[in-house]
Amino acid sequence: MTATFLIAGEALTDIVVDADGARHEHPGGSPMNVAVALSRLGHPTELLTRIGDDARGDAIRAHLEESGVRLTPGSSVAAATSTALAQLDTTGAATYEFDLLWDPNPAGLPEQVDAVHTSSIAAVLEPGAATVLDLLRSRRDSATISYDPNARPSLMGNAAVARERIEASIALSDVVKASDEDVAWLYDTDDVEDVVDGWRALGPALTVLTRGGEGAVGFAGSGRVQVSPVVVEAVDTVGAGDTFSAGILDALAGKDLLGAVKRPALTALPSDEVAAVLQHAARLAAITVSRAGANPPWSHELT
Repeated sequence: MTATFLIAGEALTDIVVDADGARHEHPGGSPMNVAVALSRLGHPTELLTRIGDDARGDAIRAHLEESGVRLTPGSSVAAATSTALAQLDTTGAATYEFDLLWDPNPAGLPEQVDAVHTSSIAAVLEPGAATVLDLLRSRRDSATISYDPNARPSLMGNAAVARERIEASIALSDVVKASDEDVAWLYDTDDVEDVVDGWRALGPALTVLTRGGEGAVGFAGSGRVQVSPVVVEAVDTVGAGDTFSAGILDALAGKDLLGAVKRPALTALPSDEVAAVLQHAARLAAITVSRAGANPPWSHELT
């Protein structure tokens, strides 16, 4: 079953530096990666972002068009496209440095969608964070709200300040996914599962913690569910978490659980169904890990 999505957040150019020093440029940005993944899976998807009128912006627009993602009317601006310098270590893990301005224009947004997703910098960095928070508030009565904090310490600064803003978005969300590294930084704790389970008290029906090689853990009204990772030969981890977020939403769409009217059913999701959602997301993320850059799978690759 398909669903309609509005994704809000940064689209930028990832300048990836391999462990051997080789440089490659790819369209990137956590929210954009989620939009691409959902569209490749067959869901009508629009992206509210900020892309410059330059060669890098043209490459991003071409990437989005190829994957079937529509840009909202205010997303292209007469400015430089933002960049993220991603330094890969010998394991393929990335650390980031950003050159980013985030001030999206929310003109011409679709009137009705089944779900709204945001993530990472978009919900924290001003002046755009206020625009994103207003969007979540305005769509909560009609759509499922999904959020991934996807922490970027080099941009988010003080963890306590970032945490306050992140929890404001969590409180508006139905589905929240975070990595163990994100939670450890935000809360300065090793008890990351307790934190993510505790987020449900703020409002979400489903919270998910990804733990890399240890798989993922989900928390819902039906209890705690853990799933194993899908083991593949890793090329790099760029975009894997974003694909996991898209996988959760794709699975929920397949179960007809998106839209505000489905909130009671989502809240009552039994543990075996939670496990199926996480297993589907892990399978999609593993495909992204198996190839270079943020390159999520197409629907035909899942058959």
